[in-house]
Formats: sequence, C-alpha cells, structure tokens
Amino acid sequence: MRIGVFSVLFRELAFEAMLDRVVAAELQAVEIGTGGYPGADHCPLDQLLANEEACRAYGRAVETRGLSISALSCQYEPLGPDPGLAAAADELFRKTVRLAAALGVPVVNVVSGTPAGAPGDTCPNWITTPWPPRYRAMLDYQWNEVAIPYWKRAAAFAAEHGVKVAVEMHPGFLVYNVETLLRLRAAAGANLGCNLDPSHLFWNGVDLPAAIKALGQAIFHVHGKDCCLDPRNIAVNGCNDAKPYGLVGERSWTFRTIGYGHDAKVWRDIVSALRTAGYDYVISLEHEDALMAPAEGFAKGVAQLREVVIQERPGELYWL
Repeated sequence: MRIGVFSVLFRELAFEAMLDRVVAAELQAVEIGTGGYPGADHCPLDQLLANEEACRAYGRAVETRGLSISALSCQYEPLGPDPGLAAAADELFRKTVRLAAALGVPVVNVVSGTPAGAPGDTCPNWITTPWPPRYRAMLDYQWNEVAIPYWKRAAAFAAEHGVKVAVEMHPGFLVYNVETLLRLRAAAGANLGCNLDPSHLFWNGVDLPAAIKALGQAIFHVHGKDCCLDPRNIAVNGCNDAKPYGLVGERSWTFRTIGYGHDAKVWRDIVSALRTAGYDYVISLEHEDALMAPAEGFAKGVAQLREVVIQERPGELYWL
C-alpha cells in the first residue's frame, strides 16, 4: 500500500507548490479535486480538457516528482431535484472521467447524491426509517426511478473510458453504508465500487474490518480519516447529529486526525482487513479535524499511517 493525501488540505498552494509539499512529506500519491464539493483549486478542468499539451504537462509535473494521482474527486449532487444543479454535477462527472482517462488515473471518486422523495419535490430527502409507510414508496422512487438509472449510465460511461467509479458512503446521501453501496453496485455493475472513508462509518457504529470483508473487491480507493465518538453525548442523543462541526464539545461525534479517534490497533486491523480483501492501493489522508491545524493534522496523520500501513508483499510462508 501507498500513502497519499487529498490535495484540498493544501488549497492555498499553487499546483506545483502543492506537489512539492507532498514530495517533502515523502508520500507517494495525491488525490485531486476537480470541482463540486472538493473544489478545483489544483485542477483547471476545462483548460486541461481543451489543451492536450497542457494536460501532458500537468501529468508530467506529477510523474517527474515520483508521484501518482490516486483519484480525481468530484463529489456533488447528480441526483438532486434541482435540474440545473443535477445537470452541472453530471457534466462535472463526465468531464472528470474524461480527464482521468487522459491522465491515466484509474478512479473517480463521487458521492451518490440524494433524490427528492417524489416527482415535483424541490428538496432532497434522506430517508432512514421505513415508517410511516409513505417512506417505503419514496425509497422505491429514489432507487428505481432516479438513482439506479443514473448510475447505470454513469458507470457505463466511465467503463467506456477505462475508469472506475468509487462512491463515498456518507450519511445524508442515498448511499451511506455497506448495504446501500452494494445495492447500487449490484444494479450498476462491477465498474462501480466505493471510496472507503472509515470516518463516515465509525459514527454509525460500524466495525470497519467487518465492513471491509463485506465490501471485498468493491473497494477501489480509501481515505485516511478518523472520527471521535463522545460517549456522554451519544448516551443522551444517539449518533445522528446535525449541529455545526465546530461545536465539538456538544456533538456526538467529530472528524479527527488518524489516531485521535481510534488507536493504532484499530487502524492496524483496518489495514490488515484491506490487505486480506486484496486492496493494495493508496490510503489518501484527508484532514477535517476541527481541533487541529491542517499542517499539524497532516504531520500527525502521516506519522500514524506510516506506523500501520503494510507496504511490502508478504513473501513466502517459509515456516510452512
């Protein structure tokens, strides 16, 4: 496995300065946002698609530094009821796939999006309970009339370009756990899998090694981000929490730098489960820690990942 970083952490740096920062940290890969929620601070998407030489120079800047681009990320709202926003998200996705193909990047990271509850609704509707009974009808509409048709087309488009689609499971979106990810994959095909972010599963009580075993070959990319659970607040209010991220003392859970939510043993178990499942690609560090400055969070996260990541192949079982 290799250690990388999601470049939004260094959004204040120009593209090549960001690459130099990644090299200075002795990492091997970088994940780059192309727009949508991650922004596009390090990727002039339209310019690169319109100019082959600019695209080649962009790739060379990465390769000559001994780095690779682990994924291009364009998490946005392709299923939303606002037709303008949904069209913009789809256009961004398709442009990102085309750029990934041009650069030789194997994975595009997305989120599923959240449809409205019924035709004509104006807001997305995230449904987490089967009762009252109308919710079942709403879920049927969201899955069978909106999500599955869209992602079947999107996954096929990506496959035509030799690129995989990695859906990040995130509460608030239609695909938010292993079951919903595998449901979408079964409908859209094996070219759609997941970008596994442990932090999004921790706060719903998921055992990560068990989730990784269930996902298996569906894991296309992995984020390195932790989550701290506050047992006192959970005891009162449970795990779902819509309070602002900055209110750390009042929240049930908070995104943290690796090692500040779960100890090294938990992360060793995650890495071991990934290797057992056949994943031997990049763990891309993502910083969203409200208690720690980005530079410090980056340094501490990298140090912890170095402790737990298995980089060499196991070799011959000589004791047998």
